[in-house]
Amino acid sequence: MPVTSSCLIVLSWKEEAVLVARARSVRSEYRDRLRAQIVLAAAAGKTSAAIAVEVGVHVDTVRKWRRRFAAVRLPGLKDAPRSGRPPVFTAADRAEVIALACALPAESGVPLSKWSCPELARELAARCQIAVSASTIRRWLAGDALKPWQHRSWISVRDPEFAAKAARVLDLYAGIWDGVPLGSNDYVICADEKTSIQARCRCHPTLPPGKARAMRVEHDYKRGGALAYLAAWDVHRGQVTGRCEHTTGIAPFSRLVKQVMTTEPYASANRVFWIVDNGSSHRGTASSKRMTKAWPNAHLIPCPRTPPGWTRQKSTSQSSSAKSSTPTTSPTSARSATASPHSRPATTPSPDRSTGNSPAPTSTTCSTASTPTTRPSPTPWQHEPHPRRTNGRDH
Repeated sequence: MPVTSSCLIVLSWKEEAVLVARARSVRSEYRDRLRAQIVLAAAAGKTSAAIAVEVGVHVDTVRKWRRRFAAVRLPGLKDAPRSGRPPVFTAADRAEVIALACALPAESGVPLSKWSCPELARELAARCQIAVSASTIRRWLAGDALKPWQHRSWISVRDPEFAAKAARVLDLYAGIWDGVPLGSNDYVICADEKTSIQARCRCHPTLPPGKARAMRVEHDYKRGGALAYLAAWDVHRGQVTGRCEHTTGIAPFSRLVKQVMTTEPYASANRVFWIVDNGSSHRGTASSKRMTKAWPNAHLIPCPRTPPGWTRQKSTSQSSSAKSSTPTTSPTSARSATASPHSRPATTPSPDRSTGNSPAPTSTTCSTASTPTTRPSPTPWQHEPHPRRTNGRDH
């Protein structure tokens, strides 16, 4: 004769609705459906042994959930809190990690600029004999929102007239001068120099691409010296005028100004504003007077004394160009670029598609009296398909 359980189950209509929904659900967890089926069967008057056979579990499992539901009702069907694995590391160990991560590596005598999780693990193992993994350290640091491997930099303003100078430059970029919009015959040019650009000559000619074969460029090259690239960026028209020199200085910068100011539309412009940095080539009132005397319609606008490139648009253009300069230079163009300070390559020609080498521009070299060439460049809000193919090909 079956033994009747001492834990009689009587359900309210709310409890029955919740348990029926759990037992019929196909999206709930299996353990929740199983426990609901046990309680519903017990409420129907079935014995624990019959319920165990029906749901396919041990009879002790049925007794456990009948007893839990009878004591606590629906909350009793949840898992009870568990202690889990005993902690391996103490709170003092974690505090040691946090303290080390919040200190500079130099304070601990470690030859590092910033901490990483593996480096913290090695330092703790050597200093405190704490064998903690890098993943555990990363989890502890994440709990306190610490990332010692990241850093933020700042710029200190050293120019007492920073606000006034920066306002003039930014107004010119926006097409305004002294609160009045620039006219149609006014132009804004941002000039800068890029020094120490290597002129490389491949030992063998570059082979053009063919069927199932990429273009082949020899790895070895000969050094042709170092050149300086001077460029003038028309801010509103999106054009760059550039030239190569052996060095920077007053004379090379004057030749760049002459190259620009003797061409249209700058030669007949009402005003041409030249935005420059505080380099020795164009610094001080003497440089402004020298430019105004040579070109009455030119106005030299110095940038504030800030780290390089903060307010100069041309710095970004030259940096991206120098990083991507293709070192495929023909020996002829490289020799002509370094042969004489009075002969320089024309403005950054594009590579020859048949040989991959830098072809001669209008003429391979242009003298100081030759007509300069300019290349159109996309406006700041447009993408350049190959922004680095035209700069530094002869470098």
